[in-house]
Amino acid sequence: MPSVSVVVPVRNESRSIEHTLRLLLTQDFPRADFEVIVADGVSTDDTVPIVRRLQGEFPNLKLVFNADKLASAGRNTAIRHATKDVLVIVDGHCHVPDRDYLRNLSDAFETSQADCLGRPQPLDVPNPTPFQSAVSAARSSRLGHNPDSDIYSNEPKFVPPQSTAVAYSRTVFHAVGLFDQAFDACEDVEFNERVHAAGLSCYFTPAVKIVYEPRASFRALFYQLGRYGSGRAKLAFKHPKSLSVPALVPPLWAVWVIAGALLSLAVPYAGWVWFGSVALYLGVLLGAGAVLGRSAPRAVALRIPMVFVAIHFGFAWGFWKEAAKQLRRSLQHWAGAPAFKPAKH
Repeated sequence: MPSVSVVVPVRNESRSIEHTLRLLLTQDFPRADFEVIVADGVSTDDTVPIVRRLQGEFPNLKLVFNADKLASAGRNTAIRHATKDVLVIVDGHCHVPDRDYLRNLSDAFETSQADCLGRPQPLDVPNPTPFQSAVSAARSSRLGHNPDSDIYSNEPKFVPPQSTAVAYSRTVFHAVGLFDQAFDACEDVEFNERVHAAGLSCYFTPAVKIVYEPRASFRALFYQLGRYGSGRAKLAFKHPKSLSVPALVPPLWAVWVIAGALLSLAVPYAGWVWFGSVALYLGVLLGAGAVLGRSAPRAVALRIPMVFVAIHFGFAWGFWKEAAKQLRRSLQHWAGAPAFKPAKH
């Protein structure tokens, strides 16, 4: 049975870190066969004191420091200190479902013989607020996340690793290197693009499900999706083939909403097209809210359309912001490049 290193990159997670770590450190798994490595990104709250206190109870809990603060750098720092056969990434605000998590993970590696594992990442946390319940419902629908992703699936199968792989054999890092520290978001997708390009296998299994905590406000959700959109744009510039049609829909829709409104001021018929398309969009959101919230409390159902707006326009904002930055860098690079001179013979 493979031994396990749990990598936990954190920054300012004092509200939830103890709960997550205790769930990991009290697993029904031989203590000598697993370690938990917290990579702290210069937290300014009580995250580090909490981890240090827990180290007094659990000798297999390690604390390392990530001066670069980014999650990608934290992952790499922890990976460099890992000593076990396989590594799994668990964020500091996740909910580990039960005490068999590490045993299930180790068994899945052993039985599948896969290079990496993918897992479902639902948002159904205990005691959610109405807004969090609305986020959970919206994100698990095809209108609220990339339909190419399997993270809300429950079917065990071999899959492409890009959107689901979170646990890796040590040999994977020897084959493709570490996470790209130029990424502040989507560093996992970028890494998994290289895993896929290397021809390594990924087995998706509900046995290693982790529950993520959804954002609790419109602003926090908009910002989170903005970071995702930014990461996707940066990923597209590094790996152009990773850019899919579903990832382009929110950015292009946002452009039409703004450009169409301006165009309608000059072209009346364009205004009717714009108005009709926006009305259709709002109708789809209201219909999705009614369907997804039909068995939920009214307070949840009423928030679902607003959650979709945060998801779509937050992603679009981040995508175009990063795309503009990347284009500006490319133009500066070309402008600063030396003029071509023919070789002398």
